[in-house]
Amino acid sequence: MELPVELFLALRYLRPRRTFVSVITVLSFLGVTVGVGALIVVLSVMAGFQQRLTEKIIGFNAHITVGMADGSVLYGYEKVVDLIKSQPDVLVASPFIRGPVLVEFHGSMTPAVIKSEPVDGDDPFMPFKNYVKMGDWELRGDSVIVGTEWSKRSGAFPGDKITIYGAAQIQSFLHRNDKNAVIALPDEPIIQGVVETDRFDYNINYLLVSLETAQQIWGMDDGVHGIAVRIKDPDQAEAVKERLNKFLPPELNARTWMDDNRDLFNQIGVERVVMACILCLILMVAAFGLCSTLITTTIQKSREIGLMKALGANDAQVCGVFLSHGVVVGAVGSICGTICGLVLLHFRNPFREFLMQTFHIEVFPSSVYGLPDIPAVINPATVAIIAFSAVGICVLAALLPALNAARLAPARALRYE
Repeated sequence: MELPVELFLALRYLRPRRTFVSVITVLSFLGVTVGVGALIVVLSVMAGFQQRLTEKIIGFNAHITVGMADGSVLYGYEKVVDLIKSQPDVLVASPFIRGPVLVEFHGSMTPAVIKSEPVDGDDPFMPFKNYVKMGDWELRGDSVIVGTEWSKRSGAFPGDKITIYGAAQIQSFLHRNDKNAVIALPDEPIIQGVVETDRFDYNINYLLVSLETAQQIWGMDDGVHGIAVRIKDPDQAEAVKERLNKFLPPELNARTWMDDNRDLFNQIGVERVVMACILCLILMVAAFGLCSTLITTTIQKSREIGLMKALGANDAQVCGVFLSHGVVVGAVGSICGTICGLVLLHFRNPFREFLMQTFHIEVFPSSVYGLPDIPAVINPATVAIIAFSAVGICVLAALLPALNAARLAPARALRYE
């Protein structure tokens, strides 16, 4: 099968001839390869991180949270729970208390977050009872369950007694000089168990207590911070929220998991766009290198171009030679970059372990991102768009030299031949 003349000449000009032009051509290939591979890896990892984060938020947290519109304590929550449960699409409605505290152990103070849990451990949102690594699940009386990372960093294990300072103690301190002031003593629960979940923030920050203990720590009597609601389809949370806000008392307000995490997802979206723009600069650098290579080639090959036009080649054929040059560089670079990107994504976690063990370089640390491994979602449409965009950029880079070569007059090119 004979190749078209334009493609044949483009491939001939791509042959290495041990000149600086050939070096620039190789660098153009490498630039396209690195740019395409980096874009595929980064965008796939960012997409995987967003998907994994969404799954964890939906799996670990309430789909809808109902609380006081002004952020105050909700009292008389039993009637509100019954009202919410009577609505369609609602599976579970459960009161909760969650807030910051200070924990003292052996003279060391550390911040933490208490979270109320059912005494029997049957939490419909997150079955912490199934994640116990040490000790037993026991929340009756003065008992507390802690996370593995908090336990390691604090040196507190099952059987140890800790001291928790909450809002009740802070209020007592602020009003200590009042007449008939009541001093609230800190709680001193005993660690009964240690849990390890897939979420790093739960392992390092959260202390699990019963609802009654949480109310005592926060000095809330019979109040709660809100009501956690789980529905059949998390994607319909916005519609269910609107229905809840219509029949709930005006002092109450319903919020979805998307409302509570909107800033986080907006931040991830901005980071994806910024990373894509930065990595596109690699493709632009490769395109400028390709453009300079073709400009130099048109000057070096002016005699051949003039001879082609003298033999009957039209402007479109001459232009096609250099456009084919750009297509070949873009296509080969895109194919190599796609293969390298997909291979790196496939071995991303072993490569991460290699960097950590060999060079002590921690990539995608769990303490920052809260995930044990590097997630990735390979979208074929995204990969195709990146590859074809790289080819398009290379073609555009070759357009200016191609037009200059097509405008070259045969008489001027062959004047001194």
